[in-house]
Amino acid sequence: MMLKKFLSTIGIGTMKVDTIVDKPEIAHGESLSGKIYIDGGQSEQVIEFIKLEVLMRKEGHREDSDFDVTEECVAKHTIEMVGSVKSKETRMVPFEMMPDERWESSDETAKLYLRTSVHIINAVDVRDEDEIVYGKDLV
Repeated sequence: MMLKKFLSTIGIGTMKVDTIVDKPEIAHGESLSGKIYIDGGQSEQVIEFIKLEVLMRKEGHREDSDFDVTEECVAKHTIEMVGSVKSKETRMVPFEMMPDERWESSDETAKLYLRTSVHIINAVDVRDEDEIVYGKDLV
């Protein structure tokens, strides 16, 4: 798998939120870091907070569940926002999360995802998800 920067865009109204991870493949001892870009649209919108979650998804049949995919939150980071994003303004919010043993799994079907949730006052929350890799066969 090639090391690359990846960009995901989620939009609400005309507001756009782009999460850019510095390295989607993280070796042991490295942190997950990047920047969240918030582009204001035609009108001002107030962001209450941004929540970053690292989710572990596993596939496989389970007797106690109707679903073949299970999801567990292994890390959470909340960024409090100050004020609003004005029309056509761009704000950049850096983030960093340190992996721990909860990010590891011996299950071959397990995959990690970074979910960015932007909580906007008086609007629908928006989400973005990107796959990340931690510690598996990375040189």
